[in-house]
Amino acid sequence: MKLLVQIPAYNEEQDIAEVIKEIPRQIPGVDSVEVLVVSDGSSDKTVEVAKKAGADYIIDRKINRKLAKTFKEALEKSLEIGADIVVNTDGDNHYDQTKIPKLIQPILDGIADVTIGSRNITELKHMPISKRYGNLMGSYVVCKLAGIPTLDASTGFRAYTRDAALRLNVLSDHTYTHETFFQMVDQKLRILEVPISARDVNRASRLIKSVFGHVKRSMAVILTTLLLYKPLKVFLTVGAIFFAVGAALAVRFLYLYFTTSGEGHVQSLILSALLMILGFQIGVIGLVASAVGWNRKIIEEVLYWVKKKDLSGK
Repeated sequence: MKLLVQIPAYNEEQDIAEVIKEIPRQIPGVDSVEVLVVSDGSSDKTVEVAKKAGADYIIDRKINRKLAKTFKEALEKSLEIGADIVVNTDGDNHYDQTKIPKLIQPILDGIADVTIGSRNITELKHMPISKRYGNLMGSYVVCKLAGIPTLDASTGFRAYTRDAALRLNVLSDHTYTHETFFQMVDQKLRILEVPISARDVNRASRLIKSVFGHVKRSMAVILTTLLLYKPLKVFLTVGAIFFAVGAALAVRFLYLYFTTSGEGHVQSLILSALLMILGFQIGVIGLVASAVGWNRKIIEEVLYWVKKKDLSGK
């Protein structure tokens, strides 16, 4: 049983050594623990420091490709190396690496495919209030839309079985955390929350340049992913709203027609017809998108088997 801890890193020379050294190298139920660092175009000494700290594998990318692509590359490399369990953590020393045994225990026990290291966001006093409550709101929205109990959807401290990691396909350019939640639910993977402690990070975020920009990009990712994985629900809901408004206008027209002289109010009738037709068409689009979704599932299953064969490190 090989455990591989992957660390996407961007200009983390100050903290990466402490993160690597804190990772436990002996865990009951695990034969070996190895560390992979993927430097996402770091311009400081992240790579040199990681080597000295004892990282087993290092990928040094010269161009910054953002977190989502770095996570994807790290995951593929972890699978290629032959990891049976993949733990993803951050290079800023935000997470307590000594909790890795606790994080992976449900996987070792066979009761989870993915474990989520959930933080108590309200305890992170040094985190800006806007970011703190943005995380809480984002987690609530993502989990509600995904149809799972609310947990820390923004955490990067996660553990995956090899099979679960093979089934993830990251398409976003910004961040992977929200997108992969929808994928895991769609793939019917067993997700378990593991409460963990987290440290305050007293520096500006490498990912979030502005809260507004992050929220805007995150909402775009959530909306795109929602349309991809739950198109019928989205289009039927929107179509039903248009149809209901149109039906209400039709009822208003009929009421006025029979209670007054019966003249006028033609505008309401025309608008009602347009809204009801539009609502019906949106619903049909949802049915077509849902049918196309079956092709996506087939392609994902084919991709899973291709990756399982090509990324076999054993």
